Amino acid sequence: MSNIDSIRQKVLNSERLTEQESLILFRDGNLYDLGFLADAVRRIKHPEPVVTYVIDRNINYTDICVSACKFCAFYKGPEDGEGLVISSEELKKKIDETQELGGTQILLQGGLHPDKQLEFYEDMLRFIKKTGIHIHGFSPPEICHFAKISGLSVAGVIERLRQAGLDSMPGGGAEILSDRVRHLAAPRKCSADEWIDVMKQAHLQGMKTTATMMFGHIETLEERLEHLLRIRNLQEETGGFTAFIPWPFQPDNTAFSDIPKTTAHVYLKMLAWSRIVLDNVPNIQASWVTQGPKIAQVSLFFGANDFGSTMIEENVVAAAGITFRLSEAEIRSLVKGAGFVPQQRTMDYSFVTTN
Repeated sequence: MSNIDSIRQKVLNSERLTEQESLILFRDGNLYDLGFLADAVRRIKHPEPVVTYVIDRNINYTDICVSACKFCAFYKGPEDGEGLVISSEELKKKIDETQELGGTQILLQGGLHPDKQLEFYEDMLRFIKKTGIHIHGFSPPEICHFAKISGLSVAGVIERLRQAGLDSMPGGGAEILSDRVRHLAAPRKCSADEWIDVMKQAHLQGMKTTATMMFGHIETLEERLEHLLRIRNLQEETGGFTAFIPWPFQPDNTAFSDIPKTTAHVYLKMLAWSRIVLDNVPNIQASWVTQGPKIAQVSLFFGANDFGSTMIEENVVAAAGITFRLSEAEIRSLVKGAGFVPQQRTMDYSFVTTN
């Protein structure tokens, strides 16, 4: 029996792959091998032919940021003069529009603003919470930044934000959880250990979070696996991740614009690998925002069981030249066209029933 044959059997028997087996699978397995196995894992975890999605909106409260990540086309430096901070009126308008479209949550993220204190973010959360919408906000780099400017511990910052209305946290800012990559691409951003610690502290306070990976830039395959295993290990400890979202780096308008775009072939293989390696994370999300609707539809046969968000508004990926847009009706049509049943959900994957 070849290595691939024995690895295939382990996956089909729901046995965990070792680090070496995981690398062999990606290197020696073809797209069909990984797609077949990821689909098998998906069907074991989600035997019903349901594909979920969430109606929400990305609200970026500021584009002013001191991090200056080389892969980001969205931020404005504090000295730029063109950066903005959202007003209460604009925030309320965006939330009202989201709720009118059946939205259940907002994804609240922004740059690492040098001058805003923790009280600014607490006041913003209290203001938003008056609308009753679920606040999925503040990725680990933001939390680390808040801890630095406030002098509080990460756990203390999370506790205060929770008290002010924060419901759950997105997995942004992970990029690749390898310090070699982070030092080269985003040296001012939190370390891999710090990212993991933020998520651990959130989970210990009973907060659910997601996890992401932005791949296809300067990382090695081993570093991608390091990232996956860090997520898997923390999930083993806390069980706090609801979903994992891998998406390929978009180079346009960034300092890494000479890096070729990830192909759909590599994206699907990476998506499938994530589903297989992350055996304790319940949901894998397709990235139609970067891949477009048709590849996202194919993703449903490569391990993804979730179509992600309608993204009524999205600015960060758009700044890198990506302009895909999908309405709820289009998402439902794509899901049905692939032979699945579309189902609106909340952040914790509870189903939303509509009249």
